[in-house]
Amino acid sequence: MATKDQSIEILLCDARQDPPALQIHRLPLKGVPKPTVGWALQILGIANDQDDPVISRKGCFGVFGKRKDWDSPLYAGDRLELYAPLLIDPKSARRKKANRDKDSLLKAKATRRRAAKPRT
Repeated sequence: MATKDQSIEILLCDARQDPPALQIHRLPLKGVPKPTVGWALQILGIANDQDDPVISRKGCFGVFGKRKDWDSPLYAGDRLELYAPLLIDPKSARRKKANRDKDSLLKAKATRRRAAKPRT
């Protein structure tokens, strides 16, 4: 929370490791008119600037589970989260599951059709 000594307290959740690490940080607000996500990442020593390779991929950080941009505002009590890269594309995972389910439906339908077919 913001206090008289002009600092802001945030919770940092680093999900790039297993298990995720949670740490409370108190960041000084000296000379900062409006704290942002990028400013916090710089103060915490995670990134030097917006083009830093550590955070260069889209969606690698957010606040309370929502992806945020470098210049998004940061408020007292926010949980800043660092995300690990995706191991599989969610779109292809859904497509693969849908195809697997469709295959089992088609096999069941073919089995019923064979069973209903009169034998001669």
